[in-house]
Amino acid sequence: MKKLLLSILPVGIFVAPAYAAPFKYELDPAHTSVAFLVDHLGYAKTLGFFQDVSGSFVYDLETQVLSDVEITVKTASVESFNEARDNHVRNSDFLNVAEFPAMTFTADGGTPSTDTTGTVTGTLTLLGQSQPLELDVTLNKAFEYPFGHGRFTLGLSVRGTLLRSDFGMTYAVDNGFVGDNVDIIIETEAMRMN
Repeated sequence: MKKLLLSILPVGIFVAPAYAAPFKYELDPAHTSVAFLVDHLGYAKTLGFFQDVSGSFVYDLETQVLSDVEITVKTASVESFNEARDNHVRNSDFLNVAEFPAMTFTADGGTPSTDTTGTVTGTLTLLGQSQPLELDVTLNKAFEYPFGHGRFTLGLSVRGTLLRSDFGMTYAVDNGFVGDNVDIIIETEAMRMN
């Protein structure tokens, strides 16, 4: 099927000066979902997830300057709720997890369009191929977490699209059995590091 990756980069929002500084944020693995949708035979899109995602970035809420984005997705963690399909997706027709156990997204900047939305263009490396990937990012909330870890947290929704053939993943593209377009869906909470 597809990969998507995920990456996660914030954009801006007006906040109190107490929070105005560049800080490093790490993705909360318990509250990070990286999913993808890909067409199957034209009937419907198959939904899949990656369950092992980690990453961090540096962001300044006041200036909206983003840097040092590094996101890693373990490809063997793919889950589409069908064992036979997931085993196929892990083999060399698709993710080839034995040879390429991870995909990565890196970026060193973003372009705000409003106080809470913008785009981040970086590089997705999958199956040993690196290609540009643009993601649309919405900052949902920026505030101290109300319980648990209690850290200042950014809530982010991220969307994007890629062509799997750009990464050499051409299985079932020509006959239309599996779509080339992969829709990326990322929801994450990123916690500020001290």
